[in-house]
Amino acid sequence: MISVAEALARCLALTRPLPTEMVDLAAAAGRVLARPVVAGRDQPPFAAAAMDGYAVTGPDATPGARLQVVGEAAAGHMWQGALAPGQALRIFTGAPVPKGAGRIVIQEDVTCAGTTITLCANLDNGPYIRPAGGDFKAGDRIAAPRRLTPADVALAAAMNHPHVTVVRPPRVALIATGDELVEPGERPRADQIVASVTYGLKALLEAEGARARLLPIARDTPESLQQQLGLAQGADMIVTVGGASVGNHDLVAGAAETLGITRSFHGVAMRPGKPLMAGRLGAAVLLGLPGNPVSAMVCGHIFLVPVVRAFLGLPPGRRRRVHARLAVALPRNGPREHYMRAQLLPGPDMPRVYPLDSQDSALLTRLCSADALLIREPGAGAAPAGTVVEILPLSPFD
Repeated sequence: MISVAEALARCLALTRPLPTEMVDLAAAAGRVLARPVVAGRDQPPFAAAAMDGYAVTGPDATPGARLQVVGEAAAGHMWQGALAPGQALRIFTGAPVPKGAGRIVIQEDVTCAGTTITLCANLDNGPYIRPAGGDFKAGDRIAAPRRLTPADVALAAAMNHPHVTVVRPPRVALIATGDELVEPGERPRADQIVASVTYGLKALLEAEGARARLLPIARDTPESLQQQLGLAQGADMIVTVGGASVGNHDLVAGAAETLGITRSFHGVAMRPGKPLMAGRLGAAVLLGLPGNPVSAMVCGHIFLVPVVRAFLGLPPGRRRRVHARLAVALPRNGPREHYMRAQLLPGPDMPRVYPLDSQDSALLTRLCSADALLIREPGAGAAPAGTVVEILPLSPFD
């Protein structure tokens, strides 16, 4: 068996850059930007009023000054002319500030009598003018690669880009294996269970930007498994669930070898997830996950998410780990890296982490109750309550 770090490095080495595509900006949220978005002009392109009020010259902005209103400017309607001493321009938020204006006096600080205004005695400092290019300037850019947030999309629109170039989403084929499985909604026999993990993995992968499809369940025969692997043609990554161990009915490795897999490894020193297998099948990365639901989902967080990020051109590495304090004492760990389902509560300096009462790798309910994985290194000694440990938050994009 190899370490988790070595297994992840080998999985990432199997990936390759994906092609790019251009999409409408309205469909770009969550996609990974492949080329920078460059501003073609300043924003705002002119000095703009930041408040409703009156534009005045700098020297005229004195308490008690009486000024003649010579016109009006609204957003999208520039006043043509220049302010002279003793003049004021009625102006609204977003309107271009006229030449000669030194500040905006907010309308609350003005009294009006016809076309004459008088500035109040308690003027604030202003100036309520947004300078040209105060947000961004021509040539400023949204750097790539990055996952586009709603704010990024708004900024790209302000930079006047109706389309952006993004990385094509990785195509992932998911195959559940086993005679014991039926699809959700079907009537299982007394000796069968409902396939669940591929649905959870599909949700996990698509939250990261992949496009995943569920293939029919592969039965426990080499022919059935080879048939489903054949249906995965065109995928960038094939993920099988179950059948990756070494029992008489664990057929993934043999079927993949028949189809010409170049195996990278089989077996990882982790708990849960020991039977993990990886290699290349044709143009696709093949990852064979264990059949136990929690084992497969933990492997999804530890391996599938970084692989998807690598396909998208994002920094892959391992998922972000943070620190927390143990809320209870833990015994010495065994020889495998252990990913314990755990819950977090606030603490005075960092979160407190509580391992759940059962770590059985078949219990999806425990995984649903967890908001983090508590990571214990191989051979770690007994840890008293209060020990600082590493955790992996179970939320998208960590």
